[in-house]
Amino acid sequence: MHNGNKPNPDELPSSKQLLRSTIIALVSAIVILVTIVLPAEYGIDPTKIGRVLGLAEMGEIKTQLAEEAEADRQRKQQTGKDDQSNAGRFLFDFLIGTAQAQSADEGWTEKVSFVLTPGQGAEWKLSMKEGDIADFKWVTEGGVVNYDLHGDGGGNEISYERGRGVPGHDGALKAAFTGSHGWFWRNRDKQDVTVTLFVKGQFTGLERTY
Repeated sequence: MHNGNKPNPDELPSSKQLLRSTIIALVSAIVILVTIVLPAEYGIDPTKIGRVLGLAEMGEIKTQLAEEAEADRQRKQQTGKDDQSNAGRFLFDFLIGTAQAQSADEGWTEKVSFVLTPGQGAEWKLSMKEGDIADFKWVTEGGVVNYDLHGDGGGNEISYERGRGVPGHDGALKAAFTGSHGWFWRNRDKQDVTVTLFVKGQFTGLERTY
């Protein structure tokens, strides 16, 4: 049997070299964690590099939306609603249209307006059947809001889109399943914000649920 040539001990890395490589790899991992991962995922930016790169704001958005989603989940539990988590099974069309050159009231069949005090949240939902499409437009006055466009019903739950610090939004919502579909807004400004919602299309009711 032919045995391969044994490596020359002089060509093998020494213990000192291995230790040095390990330390370099560890330091590199720590640098990446502190300057990229923590700011981008959790909004923690001890070096301020994440702020310069725009990663810290991304992490703050993720953290804040996660907190609001958890608050929404707890609210549903307190009101007797189930907390479903089947959104991953649904990849449906959510069509965002551009704003059209028309007056605020033109063509809309429903309009609601309400005031959010600092820190206050509100939820309005449409009753829709699977495949129904509703056009919508909402605008704010006095500040901006965070929002989550989502739906639930029949053991299903889905989040279509979220945003932070938004002055308004418009588009078309296609119901992923039969149930309630709509918006949760929260005012993170220091002053009152008025939200006005316009909707039209295929739905049977618009109701404030929170």
